Amino acid sequence: MKNFLSILAVCLLLGCTSKDDDRGAWTLEGAWTLRQVTYPFDRADDTYSERDGTVLRIYDGDSVMYQCWLIRTETGLIVRPDMKCSVTLIDKGGGEYVYLEGDNPRPLTVADDSVIVIQRQGILHTFHRADDIAEEWGKDIMGIVSADIRKDETADAPSYVLSTRERRQANLIHAFVLATIAAIILLLLIARIALDNRRAKRRLQLQLQQIQEVQQERPQTVRQAIESVETAYFASDDYAALQRRIATGLRLKDEDWQTIECHIRKVYPGFGSQLRGLHMMSELEYQVCLLIKLRIAPSDIAAVLARDASTISTVRSRLYNKVFGQKGGAREWDSFIMSIGA
Repeated sequence: MKNFLSILAVCLLLGCTSKDDDRGAWTLEGAWTLRQVTYPFDRADDTYSERDGTVLRIYDGDSVMYQCWLIRTETGLIVRPDMKCSVTLIDKGGGEYVYLEGDNPRPLTVADDSVIVIQRQGILHTFHRADDIAEEWGKDIMGIVSADIRKDETADAPSYVLSTRERRQANLIHAFVLATIAAIILLLLIARIALDNRRAKRRLQLQLQQIQEVQQERPQTVRQAIESVETAYFASDDYAALQRRIATGLRLKDEDWQTIECHIRKVYPGFGSQLRGLHMMSELEYQVCLLIKLRIAPSDIAAVLARDASTISTVRSRLYNKVFGQKGGAREWDSFIMSIGA
């Protein structure tokens, strides 16, 4: 029987602990306004309206409390600092706490998440949460209370006006400053992109000019040699085999593309490097250009790449636009491809 009672006591203790853990830690953090004072003897209770004035407490965690007298007005708040002190909150369980302001312990009861009751010398002080004040004015009020350094504690504390209009104006100015900074950053970014594009276009123009100069300055004997290599390749068994492979209409495999690039390097040694240097091409764009150079018809290119003929035409005209910076057709791009690489 004794062992049974011991086990039961342990189970009850664990059950209570689990329940407290599930409830979660409660905190004073935030702003609270005094709404009612209840006396233990025959005296009418005092109630407070925030418009007429009331006590406001702002808790920074559960360790520091800032207290002031607060009056709400149509244009903002009037704050008269009272005190700042350290606080300690000790959980007794069941919504009951021991609350210490400095070294003075007082019972504190949590009615719900938005209402607490603090007992002081038998008098009950009921506070309600004021999250709107904490969010908008919390830092300002804590700063005012912290800065209250009256030498004569019996003297009335000065009043401070916190204007809603001024706060809105400050917020607008802050938003305007942020928007201006964002606009400046955006303009700088646009300018940088434009400068990079201009440099890239200039670099491309120089490359095109170099290609043209090489072709124009090429001796007649070199031209004849290139034409001879081209003629020999297009009459070769290798090219005939490639034509038969393409005529099947089946999509080219990786080994087919390796063979094509090998043939391109033999016949047009400079084609690949010149093409890659003109524009950062996708794999599809590069493959289209290789097949154009090998004189494959656009309809056959569409078949082996598993694309519509219109797609292949769009790829060629788009490449012309990107490289030359002006509108051009697919045939114009084909002509350009046929003119480079040797």
